[in-house]
Amino acid sequence: MPVEEKKNDTGNRRDFLKKAAAMGLGAAVGSTGLGWPGRASARTGTPSGLMPRRPFGRSGITVSALSLGGMFDILNNRLMLAKALEWGINYWDTAEMYGSGRSEEGMGRWFARNPHTRKQVFLVSKLSLGRGADFTNRLEASLKRLHTDYLDLFFVHGISSIHEMTPHLKSWADAMKKAGKLRFFGFSTHSNMEECLEGAARLPWIDGIMFTYNYRLMNEPRMKAAVDACYRAGIGLTAMKTQGGGPVKRDSDTEIHMAGRFMEKGFTDYQAKLMAVWEDKRIASICSQMPNLTILGANAAAAVDQTRFSASDRALLSRYARETCSDYCAGCGRFCLQATDHKVPVNDVMRCLMYTHSYQDLMLARSTFQTLPKQTGALLDRMDFREAERSCPRNLPIGRMMREAGKLFA
Repeated sequence: MPVEEKKNDTGNRRDFLKKAAAMGLGAAVGSTGLGWPGRASARTGTPSGLMPRRPFGRSGITVSALSLGGMFDILNNRLMLAKALEWGINYWDTAEMYGSGRSEEGMGRWFARNPHTRKQVFLVSKLSLGRGADFTNRLEASLKRLHTDYLDLFFVHGISSIHEMTPHLKSWADAMKKAGKLRFFGFSTHSNMEECLEGAARLPWIDGIMFTYNYRLMNEPRMKAAVDACYRAGIGLTAMKTQGGGPVKRDSDTEIHMAGRFMEKGFTDYQAKLMAVWEDKRIASICSQMPNLTILGANAAAAVDQTRFSASDRALLSRYARETCSDYCAGCGRFCLQATDHKVPVNDVMRCLMYTHSYQDLMLARSTFQTLPKQTGALLDRMDFREAERSCPRNLPIGRMMREAGKLFA
């Protein structure tokens, strides 16, 4: 075979692997004649057993190891909710801002038509401080959209400092619990996660936290210590952004080797990244955005059957994390924020780029960008980000990436 033909074959195989992994089609790949055994049907099709449950901190309740992330059009896809319950996924996550309220409305229509299922579900929603501090009225609006009288867990959405969790919020949460509107209270965070977790472990009124956690971050010493502190404090921990996607997307030979290796064992690299997090028994649940039944089924199957994930699989993921370290923003916003005179939220802009390149969801990226301070877009092209680049522990090309974000989102 000519050399050029071999290159094209490699490129085609690379593209095929990516598409197959993205769709959770390990089973289909096994029958294509590419040399990978077709052993993945139980894992990549539908779950073949009971969904594992894990204790949620000190709450005394258990939740499904997989949580249904509500960042999709639930209003027009309520079949997903029916299948989630059928497959044992009882932890449902949404937020006021998801789909401009359509996510909450979609779950609300489900509960309106299936009121007997409300007590089966551990229901979570969130409000952002960036949209105003009038949580009481906004919570009532969320409850109305959700057709429920209470939330099992309420998160302050997307904090970047533990100082945002003020005594006023504690008093508000206590009042809402007393009124029967909330059972548990906490926060979600994409930025400065270690600092937020460390601080939360010292606050006995924090019941739960959702935070970015994946095969890239889970072995870093400060993150390990912060997670352990929260676990010992009895805080229920939910992992998100578990695929470890970054604002830069480049091909890696290790990525292709991983995809083939995992498919030979009967699961995709997407599922392997979930299983790596599930190995940490301190994590109560993984919250995953699963906008279609294929992905829902593949993730549920991975949750049910995690037995073949081995030490060598973990080593392969660690190698890939090291090779692509400079492609991934770890959310340590304190460095780049301090290095920009105008306080541009660089790590939040990076998250928008991640939604574009890793999630391939430009609409989500743009809607997230619109929640950032109004001056952000105007500053991206004209600011000097060299000091931010020097302060970045992962040596990300921040200036180039901010200019790219300006073209995409501003």
